[in-house]
Amino acid sequence: MLEKQELLQIVGGINITGSLISAIHRGISVIMDVGRSLGSAIRRAIGGTMCPI
Repeated sequence: MLEKQELLQIVGGINITGSLISAIHRGISVIMDVGRSLGSAIRRAIGGTMCPI
């Protein structure tokens, strides 16, 4: 076990790695793609250019 004095000397931090940046980028890209798809679907529905299924 660490003593109280040793616990007070611990300094923490955050490491920004390439994989973290890549994961954030992928998340933002997915949100952007969903927004584009939703906007396009709304525009087609309002404009009446939906393909009949």
